[in-house]
Amino acid sequence: MNGKSETPNVAIIGRPNVGKSELFNRLIGRKIAIVHDQPGVTRDRLSAICTRGPRPFMLWDTGGVGGAGASELVAQAHRAAEDALHESDVLLFVVDAKQGLSPIDLELARLLRKSQKPIVLVINKIDDPKHENLAADFASLGFDNAVSISSAHGRGISELLDAISPLLPASASEIENRPSTIENRLSIAIIGRPNVGKSSLINSITRSERAIVSELPGTTRDAIDISYERDGQQFLFIDTAGIRRRGKQSSSVEVFSVMRAERSIRRADLCVLIVDVTVGVTAQDKRIAGLIQKARKAALVVLNKWDLLKLAIERVRVAAATGPKHGQKQSIKQLVDETRRRIFFLDYAPVLIASALTGENIDKLFGLIGKVQRDAGARIGTGVLNRLLRAAFAANPPPMRKGQRLKLFYAAQASGMKDRHVQPPEFVLFVNDPRLLSDQYKRYLESQIRDAEAYAGLPVILTLRPRSEKL
Repeated sequence: MNGKSETPNVAIIGRPNVGKSELFNRLIGRKIAIVHDQPGVTRDRLSAICTRGPRPFMLWDTGGVGGAGASELVAQAHRAAEDALHESDVLLFVVDAKQGLSPIDLELARLLRKSQKPIVLVINKIDDPKHENLAADFASLGFDNAVSISSAHGRGISELLDAISPLLPASASEIENRPSTIENRLSIAIIGRPNVGKSSLINSITRSERAIVSELPGTTRDAIDISYERDGQQFLFIDTAGIRRRGKQSSSVEVFSVMRAERSIRRADLCVLIVDVTVGVTAQDKRIAGLIQKARKAALVVLNKWDLLKLAIERVRVAAATGPKHGQKQSIKQLVDETRRRIFFLDYAPVLIASALTGENIDKLFGLIGKVQRDAGARIGTGVLNRLLRAAFAANPPPMRKGQRLKLFYAAQASGMKDRHVQPPEFVLFVNDPRLLSDQYKRYLESQIRDAEAYAGLPVILTLRPRSEKL
């Protein structure tokens, strides 16, 4: 959570399983946090812009506080909640009316009062007006602003938004007049299988612990929207749950996470595929790369944990008494070449070797993102396009298929969609019969187009339309 952000921050805080994630989804108006009866399902802090009330604000859903022992994961969840506590403008303290006042509620109330931040006591699970008397148990907490709601049924949500609005800082009015700040952010999905370092990469970029980092695979269960600004450019990083290998989705929560990760790919302008360089490209990495390709998304590949592999290479170099630079450079080239070979269908994606742990080459990631953005704006003139494609057809004629050969009449680059920040280039080819285009020849034409414009990180989309030869 960025304390310097102009958008007011509102954090949802409460012990596990009081309905924080359900409230988060209800306020945002779409499912971002995973809702499940299992306590502690929301392990990370989730964020999204809430525009339902009179004034927009950034809403944060923290991991449940208390009641889970002293494990490393719980300690990190506590730190994340404390960050939300200190950096928020308004706090929503959620309690469970059906379970009543608990010792953890009392401890949280004491902690929240010390923050001296505006607090709204949200008494959840009042599913029926007949249950309003349950709210009386929480009067002893002494909070002036209290709203009874049912996040499951949507009851009391309007009243809650009305209670939040006057507590927001004055800068919120400026945000109302500048929706483009939100709309113009570049959405980047961080994708990969569990425990490859997705959250570590986010933390290295933002230099915070927004996403909880742990050695336990599957720590990030939700798709977390994280706002970030760099050199005047607004970014929205989507830190997704790791997509597991089929057969290892041990619970319905994991299945939901897979579905959410796939939706994150569709939401994003650009996808960053994280691969554990100490393991190499696995079958699961290839499956995830296939999801990105199928969605026709701009992409980058980051080979993470370079610090670990570099250490191993150095040990081998010392043992073999070879030159330091030669061995390392050769290893890097081999790693990149092998990655490209394994995910050849995503060969348009630049490959970066980096270490989220040490921060090595993380700045180069933004250089690549910038190049992808610039290349997305490149256009090939109609005359140039037709000349290069006709030359390609002449130099390497299409193969005969069922006694016919593909014939090109005309080609043009399609206009990009104005609401897309990174629009892959699309070329419309008018031909005698689109069915005559083979996959191999399609790749050949794409390579000829890339000779004119590299379109780094972008899929080249060829759309064929039939046209009579007489026309």
